Amino acid sequence: METKWLEDFVSLAETRSFSRSAQLRHVTQPAFSRRIQALEAWAGTDLVDRSSYPTRLTPAGKTLYDQALEMLQGLHNTRAMLRAHTSSGKDVVAFAVPHTLAFTFFPAWVSELHAQFGPFKSRLIALNVHDAVMRLVEGGCDLLIAYHHPSQPIQLDAERYEMVSLGQEALAPYAKPDAQGQPLYRLPGAAQTPLPYLGYAAGAYLGHLTDLILKQSGIPIHLDRVYETDMAEGLKAMALEGHGVAFLPSSAVRKELAAGKLVSAAPAELREPLQMVMDVRAYRERPVGKDVPQGTAQALWAHLQAHGAPCLG
Repeated sequence: METKWLEDFVSLAETRSFSRSAQLRHVTQPAFSRRIQALEAWAGTDLVDRSSYPTRLTPAGKTLYDQALEMLQGLHNTRAMLRAHTSSGKDVVAFAVPHTLAFTFFPAWVSELHAQFGPFKSRLIALNVHDAVMRLVEGGCDLLIAYHHPSQPIQLDAERYEMVSLGQEALAPYAKPDAQGQPLYRLPGAAQTPLPYLGYAAGAYLGHLTDLILKQSGIPIHLDRVYETDMAEGLKAMALEGHGVAFLPSSAVRKELAAGKLVSAAPAELREPLQMVMDVRAYRERPVGKDVPQGTAQALWAHLQAHGAPCLG
């Protein structure tokens, strides 16, 4: 039996919805259902009455629910004590950060925090968005930093997790300039000669937002996908070599724009329709019980809540 099965089961008991719990647990509904079935196989009895809607527990399920709450609370308390032992003497703040933000936003943000909050030790865990979220859910970091847009929200239970906004930045198209400083590839392109397009791989968070920009632009955009990767830094490297147009977050191209190595690929009249403003947010698990945890991670969170965060520029 796996601990996550109990967490799945508790979520299902509280939401009374397979689909909602699957969202909160960051898995597909079929995968969530299989995990509940695996827990029932371990228990040797049905835990969920599937003949009713909303979902309700069987008598055995109600018994397990009470026991699961106690077991999970005990495990969380034990984890907190173990993490306190691990952090004593070094008090390192662990951040789970998607790759793009790890390369572009995080270094400058930490520098600003050192100036405002004071020096602190940190550990960066760079992952894809899904795995970064799961690192927070599973207790493997102190803070998660991630992009947020209403069209692609991160499904975290507000009763269990709290959030601080760190600012905003825009996702927009860029290309290498020619000798006159004009983009080698200028949107919207033409049907007969589509522009080479450097795109995000399927499933990438920024790829979903880029697709939404193109869909909502209000004009035909003619692109020919010639390259794709999961990471914005990979797209930027290809754009710098003149291989095509790439949609990149502003923090990723700030230095290149200042140096004239990249320019906007959209004419002035299309710049607003062809960009999307995203929030950058920090998340953490809400403290359980009356005692607020101590240490650098708690002091840093209190600073972010009280004073906001350094401007992204």
